[in-house]
Amino acid sequence: MKIAVVALGKIGLPLAVQFASKGHQVVGVDVNQRTVDLVNQAKEPFPGEAFLQDKLSELVPAGRLTATTDYAQAIPGAEAIVIVVPLFVNDETWQPDFGWMESATRSLAENLTPGTLISYETTLPVGTTRQRWKPLIEQISGLKEGTDFDLVFSPERVLTGRVFQDLRRYPKLVGGLSERGAQRAIEFYQAVLDFDTDTPAKLPRPNGVWDLGCAEAAEMAKLAETTFRDVNIGLANEFALFAEKHGIDVHRVIEASNSQPYSHIHLPGIAVGGHCIPVYPRLYLYNDPDARIVRVAREANMAMPQHAVDLAAAALDGQLAGQTVVVLGASYRGKVKETAFSGVFPTVAALRAAGAVVKVHDPMYSDDELKDFGWTPYHLGESVDAAIIQADHPAYAGLTPADLPGIKVLVDGRRITQADNWRTVPRLVIGQGQAQTVG
Repeated sequence: MKIAVVALGKIGLPLAVQFASKGHQVVGVDVNQRTVDLVNQAKEPFPGEAFLQDKLSELVPAGRLTATTDYAQAIPGAEAIVIVVPLFVNDETWQPDFGWMESATRSLAENLTPGTLISYETTLPVGTTRQRWKPLIEQISGLKEGTDFDLVFSPERVLTGRVFQDLRRYPKLVGGLSERGAQRAIEFYQAVLDFDTDTPAKLPRPNGVWDLGCAEAAEMAKLAETTFRDVNIGLANEFALFAEKHGIDVHRVIEASNSQPYSHIHLPGIAVGGHCIPVYPRLYLYNDPDARIVRVAREANMAMPQHAVDLAAAALDGQLAGQTVVVLGASYRGKVKETAFSGVFPTVAALRAAGAVVKVHDPMYSDDELKDFGWTPYHLGESVDAAIIQADHPAYAGLTPADLPGIKVLVDGRRITQADNWRTVPRLVIGQGQAQTVG
């Protein structure tokens, strides 16, 4: 097959590589010329994706994978088109911004040829595939869905850094606008993906490609699985706030609760970041604005960076003005060089609003990269009054007061540090709220 992949980002490029590794001819199209040039040079444009460089080094010289900025080169004659263009959500209004996706859809429609299967993998509000993309493609291309081309939704379900592993591990969900489209999608994904033979016991049927019956069901499935995690974390954070007030270690409570098989409480923390969990509940609310549980959980999680700052302020007698505070971790989670919706942004903003002198440290970012965000870089060993751990990088697990000279309080927003190392300096953990004694 000739396959076109639209957008060669942290999901799209591994997908293109996966398809090419199965023997297909893949053309990736991206608006970023640097990304296109690097792919054509068999160089990964971003670090941290396991096996990506090795696969690029094999597939690009073999002619299996090429990249271009020209839709006219990528789209005509493609038997399948997979779209992984980002969908943004406004931070203030929580409304989706379809701008980039609409531009990409227009460009592919202008070059669409009959017989093509089109699959959207970007997470979408329910109904978007049928109500927005189908009429737009038909209008621009002059072709009819279900007759001249087939349109489906098939959400990506992977995490950056382990995309190839997750592609094998989880069922591939598809939902078509017609039975023919769904069947074509099943056959396509069976031809381009591999699945682990060991199927988890909790799955109701074997791993592989699952037809959900319609595009709307597939759209909702992705929103449901990610919104569940946000709501669960919101509940854990509510438990954590209560536990702090009553001298309870919420982590022991959660561990005990989860020893019963019907309980699966997530962990509390300073922030919920990344491209998925903070965003997709808002896409769900786009269709269901009266979903009170979803909205309250999202608001509860968004309040946690301020709570971490309040813990630090309370330990410093309510005074942050003039105090030097370092935020440890710019990434939204440990071991990942990515700041999408990272808790570093609201944490820094809250500290600055309180008058603190704020610095930021992250072992995965250079000083220049931190400066590009408008932050003052911090280096371990420099004097500081307080520290707030925002990302659970392994490098922070062994921190001691000696690494942060002059520190008066540590707020561990990820519960990664060791209590034994902090006998002489207050160490506050989300869900505990006070320095913990050992023994």
